[in-house]
Amino acid sequence: MSAGRTAQVPSVGVPTLLSELTTLRLGGPAAELYTVRSAEEIVETVATADAARSPVLVVSGGSNLVVADSGWPGVVVLVRSNGLAVRENGDAVEFTVAAGEVWDDFVRAAIDEGCAGLETMSGIPGTTGTTPVQNVGAYGREVAELITALTVYDRDIRRVERWSPERCGFGFRTSAFKHTDRYVVLDVTFRLVRDKASLPIRYQELARLLDVVPGTSADLADVRDAVLTLRRTKGMLLDPVDHDTWSVGSFFVNPFVDEIPAAAPDCPHWTTDGRIKLSAAWLIENAGFHRGYGRGRVSVSTKHSLALTNRGGATTAELLSLAAEIRAGVEDRFGIRLRPEAHLAGVDF
Repeated sequence: MSAGRTAQVPSVGVPTLLSELTTLRLGGPAAELYTVRSAEEIVETVATADAARSPVLVVSGGSNLVVADSGWPGVVVLVRSNGLAVRENGDAVEFTVAAGEVWDDFVRAAIDEGCAGLETMSGIPGTTGTTPVQNVGAYGREVAELITALTVYDRDIRRVERWSPERCGFGFRTSAFKHTDRYVVLDVTFRLVRDKASLPIRYQELARLLDVVPGTSADLADVRDAVLTLRRTKGMLLDPVDHDTWSVGSFFVNPFVDEIPAAAPDCPHWTTDGRIKLSAAWLIENAGFHRGYGRGRVSVSTKHSLALTNRGGATTAELLSLAAEIRAGVEDRFGIRLRPEAHLAGVDF
């Protein structure tokens, strides 16, 4: 495949094993890998691959990606676009951020600028363009609350479009982008508040650490520090020497039900959009899969029961076998079938 004038095949030494591009450190080789550094390069490379009828896998931070041991048979587009534009609008500030910008770098920059809204999402791995895909959120907030526009490439009609948030179909850890490869996010615009105090703290665990009452605010920098502390204790802050962070974060999503199962009357739950959301972590632990449970080279994290981890030298097949065991165990015990939050590439689960 010829990717045109701008997209480039990586030079010698740049990894073509997808295990080197994912936080799980799993995944086989890419048949072709192109590094793209602008929205124009992303569109050109994807469009060229589509015209050649080659399967396309878009990779950025690799923090939510589970790739087959056999790798990817077509074109891997490695997104490394960057750029951040700022527009003042009264007491609000709009940031338009390129898809390849590291998410936590942007969060830190916004906090340094005295802009509130993203502080509870500090420390989340990955890039900015992936955050709308699963409506990333943490500690009571999600990006859907702050996004005002996106630039999207529609592969079916081969056109770049500007989307409103209403078009994105945002829901709990989902969006119009989640279960399709039709769209590629090129940039995202966020509206933040010019304030050195955070938005009201909604999450009780975070409020307790900050020593504030839920519903009140705290200093932006203090909130960021507290969130990073919480994520670190749960193995959700990337650390190359800590195998508990060799994961995709939460492998399973918290399930929604119409009523609390009779077998799980004590399961922590929340009401969202008129439906009951259950704690997947509680279901997993109470189905017998405690922290550290595993099979040799893969295990449940020792710090957080929602994370499935590579303890070193594992395979994707081993990880998915453990995930299938957990899913079957929870379904057998509680009658609830967990679904993956992670994006699966080239594998069935």
